[in-house]
Amino acid sequence: MKIKIAGIGSYIPEKKVSNTDFSEHVFLNEDGTAFGYPNEIVINKFKGITGIEHRRYAEDHLNSSDLAFLASQKAIKNAGIDPETIDYIIFAHNFGDVKYGTTQSDMLPSLATRVKHKLQIKNPKCVAYDILFGCPGWIEGVLQANAFIKSGMAKRCLVIGSETLSRVVDAHDRDSMIYSDGAGASIIEASDDETGLLAYESATYANDEAGYLFFGKSYNPDLDPDTRYIKMYGRKIYEFALNHVPAAMKSCLDKSGLGIDDVKKILIHQANEKMDEAIIHRFYKLYDKTVPKDIMPMSIHELGNSSVATVPTLFDLLIRGEIQNQEIHKGDVMIFASVGAGMNINAFVYRY
Repeated sequence: MKIKIAGIGSYIPEKKVSNTDFSEHVFLNEDGTAFGYPNEIVINKFKGITGIEHRRYAEDHLNSSDLAFLASQKAIKNAGIDPETIDYIIFAHNFGDVKYGTTQSDMLPSLATRVKHKLQIKNPKCVAYDILFGCPGWIEGVLQANAFIKSGMAKRCLVIGSETLSRVVDAHDRDSMIYSDGAGASIIEASDDETGLLAYESATYANDEAGYLFFGKSYNPDLDPDTRYIKMYGRKIYEFALNHVPAAMKSCLDKSGLGIDDVKKILIHQANEKMDEAIIHRFYKLYDKTVPKDIMPMSIHELGNSSVATVPTLFDLLIRGEIQNQEIHKGDVMIFASVGAGMNINAFVYRY
């Protein structure tokens, strides 16, 4: 038995924030000192590395669970199912609902429960829970749905990735320009044909790597040191990703019994354009191959890094033909992969 993505939907906030909107920010070094060059240089360097020109922020009245609900409605409609037939709602996020203008995380009740409530699902045997797995959370949710369905515990699952990272960033940290908001949702069920999930890999590296992404104080020493924001050691994450993600993808592909030439698309977490390109180049190098043209659709240029939402949103955009010069066809083999806080990595091979 295999599982497939029977429905997909995403919610992309309407509020667009451009790089130029950061021109007046007071960016500081970790020790609180000022940069020795103007913001124009900071922004230009940022764009050259990440590829990000714009990002989306959630409307003020919407929280992460609201974005997830809106994406879930689309996924349910796309799958053409009755939501009362959903056995599990698996909601991947990192920070819960963070109300606009505040910094406090709200996860009680769980965000999955909130989505179930908003969807008005009455079936008490539809079990709703959250997972915290960093940016690879949606992929991990799909792998959990795979286990539930194959074991007979479920026939159909709703797997969601949603985040409002714009509400947990330090405005004095230039890394704040990376993050964005959004949601992606998927209906997962058994596949009765050749389509679906063929193989997977998942791992957590927590000896030296656990603290690469963390909650830390603002770089502005005048602000409350007990108010925390998302922080990262970018160089360490970059090196970690290059050392581990290509190998995980190769292991996954080899387990599927398919070859590198069978792969038509790679959907990788939209973290950083240069990092993603380096991962793909190293992956193909493991097979002594060059990277094919248009193998890796990208959304980061316009949508930024919305963590758990990037991969399902990218898939939704791809199959709807909304990514320039990219298309997918029935029977195409794809690799989904991600890396993030934990440090966690995962991947799966999928026949569309």
